[in-house]
Amino acid sequence: MENIIFSLNATLPIFLLMVLGYIFEKIGIIDQKAASWMNKFVFKIALPVLLFNDLSTQDFAGTWDGKFVLFCLAATIISISVITVLSKIIIKDRSKRGEFIQGSYRSSAALLGIAFIHNIYGESNSGMAPLMILGSVPIYNIFAVIILTLTAPKENADNSDKKALVKDTIIGILKNPIILGILCGMVWSILKIPMPKLLKSMTSSVAALATPLGLMSMGATFEIKKAAKGIKPALLASFIKLFLLVALIMPIAVWMGFIGEQIVAILVMLGSATTVSCYIMAKSMGHEGTLSSSIIMMTTLGCGFSLTFWLYILKSIGII
Repeated sequence: MENIIFSLNATLPIFLLMVLGYIFEKIGIIDQKAASWMNKFVFKIALPVLLFNDLSTQDFAGTWDGKFVLFCLAATIISISVITVLSKIIIKDRSKRGEFIQGSYRSSAALLGIAFIHNIYGESNSGMAPLMILGSVPIYNIFAVIILTLTAPKENADNSDKKALVKDTIIGILKNPIILGILCGMVWSILKIPMPKLLKSMTSSVAALATPLGLMSMGATFEIKKAAKGIKPALLASFIKLFLLVALIMPIAVWMGFIGEQIVAILVMLGSATTVSCYIMAKSMGHEGTLSSSIIMMTTLGCGFSLTFWLYILKSIGII
């Protein structure tokens, strides 16, 4: 019972914030324009500030874990490879294969990773979420461009647009606010720059907005009708995203000696909801986008239950 309560305390507040966003949208308090603004604010301002806050006041040189970062990178590449092989067997329509692959591996790692670790470990966390993001998020973006380019419907193919998008994506990775927030926090910590009380108070206030606004914006954009379209491949992708990848790779992480925050960060990287940017990127590269939207909706709805299940298992065997 204690392990169930621990798992629910970690996941329910996060899931309920998504539900709250969905309710607010339905009763007209948050519209789609407001949800889009909230998502943009969280991505460009609040999350980077939160990551900067987490790292700048820690002994980053002392907490750097190259083995963990390399594991996250390798696990991401392995996940993409496994899903690509499965997609060739399962998805006959080549134009939908890219959306299926991207939706099955690409997590909301930044937002949910930080939310879960803060929920479980509070302010005493040791900065594993930023290291996980460094190891996975750039790979997410690079492979998404490659996969969506190779599987784009021929009638929608525009080589000049694709080349421009590839270039923009590479620049986007280098200018990614989340990556920049991590790098600024690293430099601040390594150089041991004092944190003035005024700056700490201001950044803490902005950082505190990241989780509630981000989760409510996810809930506000959830549409049940869209989730029902293309239900079979979307259900399969959701199963892979929420259960299969964790079942395949988590035992390796445990065998390699990762515990505590490291395991929670890996769990979120492997088994959290698909990020909404999957839909945006799929549409911009000539794909229909319906399958991406359905996967996002289903995994957003399901991750509250699946992550509770995995946390319960990991807590029961003493890994977290």
